[in-house]
Amino acid sequence: MKKVLLSLGAFTAFAASAQTFSDNFDSYTAGQPMAQQSGGAWTTWSGTVGGAEDVLVSNADAVSGSNSIFFSSTSATGGPTDLVKNFGVLNTGQFSMEFNIKVPTGKAGYFNLQRNATIGQVWAMDCYFHQDGSLQMVNQAGLNFTGSYTQNTWFNFRLDINFNTNQWEVFIDDVSIGSFANPTNQIASIDIFPVDANSPYDAQYYIDDFQYTITPYTLPALNAAVTLVAFDEGPLSGNVVTPKVTVRNLGTSVINSFDVDVVYNGNTISQSVSGLTLASLAETTVDLTGTHTLISGSNDMVATVSNVNGNATDGDANDDEASITIDPITPAAGKVVVGEEGTGTWCQWCPRGAVFMDEMETKYGQYWAGIAVHNADPMTVTEYDAAIGGLIAGYPSALVDRGGDMDPSEMEDPFLDRIVIAPTAVITNGAIWDPVTRELHVSVSAEFNMAANSNYKLAIVLTEDGVTGTGAGWSQVNAYAGGGNGVMGGYESLPNPVPAAQMVYDHVARAIEPSFGGYANSFPATVNVGETHTIDGIFYIPPTWDENEIHIIGLLIAPNGTIDNAGKATIDEAIDNGFVDGTTVQVGLNELDQIDASLNVYPNPATDLANIEVNLQKESNVAVRILDLSGKEIAARNYGTMTGSSIIPLNTANYVSGVYIIELVLDNAVVQKRLVIE
Repeated sequence: MKKVLLSLGAFTAFAASAQTFSDNFDSYTAGQPMAQQSGGAWTTWSGTVGGAEDVLVSNADAVSGSNSIFFSSTSATGGPTDLVKNFGVLNTGQFSMEFNIKVPTGKAGYFNLQRNATIGQVWAMDCYFHQDGSLQMVNQAGLNFTGSYTQNTWFNFRLDINFNTNQWEVFIDDVSIGSFANPTNQIASIDIFPVDANSPYDAQYYIDDFQYTITPYTLPALNAAVTLVAFDEGPLSGNVVTPKVTVRNLGTSVINSFDVDVVYNGNTISQSVSGLTLASLAETTVDLTGTHTLISGSNDMVATVSNVNGNATDGDANDDEASITIDPITPAAGKVVVGEEGTGTWCQWCPRGAVFMDEMETKYGQYWAGIAVHNADPMTVTEYDAAIGGLIAGYPSALVDRGGDMDPSEMEDPFLDRIVIAPTAVITNGAIWDPVTRELHVSVSAEFNMAANSNYKLAIVLTEDGVTGTGAGWSQVNAYAGGGNGVMGGYESLPNPVPAAQMVYDHVARAIEPSFGGYANSFPATVNVGETHTIDGIFYIPPTWDENEIHIIGLLIAPNGTIDNAGKATIDEAIDNGFVDGTTVQVGLNELDQIDASLNVYPNPATDLANIEVNLQKESNVAVRILDLSGKEIAARNYGTMTGSSIIPLNTANYVSGVYIIELVLDNAVVQKRLVIE
């Protein structure tokens, strides 16, 4: 992932005497608990020293002297050992922490920084030294930083933080590998804890020569500082972004007003802010009303605060400006990446999936098609759920273009990898919508940029935003309630479970046709560059669905089962694109080899009895399903093997009046007809 870097801010004025701490662990007895021997310098998560939680001093490997501390765990939840060093609450001034670390080949290391004096409330930062030699620093808003390190070798890790300008910079062996701004710009302690984020969950690492320096800051009378310039949209070339600037009161006087300028690519957005009562050390985020369009290449976006309380200058000019260096990614022409998330209202961690699906939509909506595939709740689409369930290890999980299983919080990196890959074909969705019958005719067309073959397939997915419901099945179980498991997009402020009346579900998978794997006869044996091929489908949209919130997602599925490309459109956008006649893959499907004539259902409307008439050219296994307009199965029966002309009677006397879907399943093919029961 490309890094968005915060520029280095000067820190010269108002600095008080530095405080330092160092420990090389050589004064302790190897094989004995570390914190217990430290005389109060170190502690554990629970505060209990000398027990199973207290890590042992090791003399197996070291950089200086004979001792280090060694952490090891093969538990998915880590531990039980850990080690905590308290710094005191730090949110102004500078902080520099370093230690030597060695992670054996194929193992992993970890530490976290706690925001508050009371441990376990808010994680300011998680740092992962992964098994593959990658380094990730993550806070509760998502991924902040990626880098790399060398396994099975001692190296020096250093983190320098300027809290005044919110610059966090990472060094490996005294070489800067990048910097970032942290929305959680405060720390109180470090917790060194053996846990591995990835299977086979094998954390094992040594730490030696731990030290830190705290340089306090004396607040001037009047001082506004820019601590963060950012935007919610993704760093893609051509994206129109709305900057937001965080300004902090780093003086002792209340701030009532200031001006903000944001400069990018020679263009300036200016905004005056007034009517504030910003107390000392408090901060406010200004959402600017203007926008910038990202351009290719590396360019700075610079934010400056001025005219604080009407004054030409404030007490410290060194923190009046901050910048990010933006090097946008250029998406491949016509490319849309698909994220499929396995979720359920019963799943306590699934609010995390909802938060990150929304984040991806906000950042990359033009290039991103998110699909929430529900399991064991009222929004379940049985076929889709079963197929996704076979590809993921648990809930919530996500697939990006049907690649590897991952946590929903990890979708951005594979998205950025995929968005630059030229698609085999560009996908365009068309539609015809009848608001009276609520029939939606969909066309999905693939215009090929590259040669292909019949091993490629097309499929059609409908999703809906703004979905609500009543009853227990619509309440969302919420492990983030109360904030004990950290900040999660507002779910920390909601109860457990979140009542149905408070829940709105987005990206909900409503239908997939003709199957998860796509239509087998989407393309001929040879497809040439420039050819366009189309499939059509007909969907009955229940009155409980909001057609204004529906997205049509056309999928181009590659021979290896991954998604090569997609197209996303609202119903109105698809209507504007125009419907294209192609091969119909569901209702009235006459192209099935075993059907000699169109499927017929009569009488229609029916009262007490309806008949399904079908003529089969070859022997086929036949099953019938009765669905209501929400897709819920009302009845089903397998009739076994049949051939030739057949009439299947349906007793409809006990059905509530309304519209139903008769689904005939012939081997692996599906045909649907609409039946009205009076």
